[in-house]
Amino acid sequence: MLTKVTYSALARSVLAVPPLALTPDLEINRAANAAQIRHLEAGGVTTLLYGGNANVHNWQVSKFDEWLDVLEESAGADSWLIPSVGPDWGKLLDMAAVLKHRKLPVAMALPLIAPQTPEGVVRGLEEFSGRSGVPLIVYIKTDGYVPAKAIARLHEEGVVFGIKYAVPRKDPLVDPYLDELIAAIGREKIVSGFGEPPALPHLLDFGLAGFTAGCVCIAPTLSMRYLKALQAGDRAGAQKLLQPFLRLEALRERSSAIRVLHQAVTYSGVADLGPMLPLLSPPAAGEHEDIRAAARELHAAEMAARSVPA
Repeated sequence: MLTKVTYSALARSVLAVPPLALTPDLEINRAANAAQIRHLEAGGVTTLLYGGNANVHNWQVSKFDEWLDVLEESAGADSWLIPSVGPDWGKLLDMAAVLKHRKLPVAMALPLIAPQTPEGVVRGLEEFSGRSGVPLIVYIKTDGYVPAKAIARLHEEGVVFGIKYAVPRKDPLVDPYLDELIAAIGREKIVSGFGEPPALPHLLDFGLAGFTAGCVCIAPTLSMRYLKALQAGDRAGAQKLLQPFLRLEALRERSSAIRVLHQAVTYSGVADLGPMLPLLSPPAAGEHEDIRAAARELHAAEMAARSVPA
């Protein structure tokens, strides 16, 4: 597992955002999480970001150290493990104390959907980094969450390593806030945070470094080829490589991105992820057949891709 990284690491691999596998009694499942990681690494993915899809919002802080141990021991020597922290002030403080004594080079700050102000968020990020010694990828999902000028200052101070950007737009090509953030810290330090489909305009038209994704957990080879096509400016090739992801992504958008992905990884055969950690629950019963079919279709496309050189 990597203990030092540079900004170029944001572009070398799709940033996979895996679900977390649990046992029936809601303890971490070592074997299943290792199987998920091995599948990703076999497809060329070397960045493992445990965030929303892993339901980190609902992790017990008392389990944070133990569960990081399990994920660290499963990651390959060349893989980059990024844990998420927060989103609230209390969890930021407690998690900073844990990360202070580990060798993880970067963490991601989860966005807070609760009482907060931009100035308060900035102070929280500063305090976390100061207490833990760990710089942050800031996950931005809402307009003006942190002003671009503040991001620039935090980057200069070593608090901010980069940005995961996921603010939805009616027209993805018109995004003044993203333009401001690019001007503040540079496009090479920002990754698209929506998955495979929105990565196309974000990388081809805004020049972002890379993208985070959930469906990559089922089809890492295809997702990596898609990343390389985007980075090469191959719009037609990228659009072709995107097609296998669209059925499952449509189900995630229609229902719940986190819950559908958790079930889909299990149905794909990559790993049995077990139950979801509360306060989330499985998809509705009527959704399972569609999820199963889409997951198996995507996994079949992945296996076919692995048999054919890029």
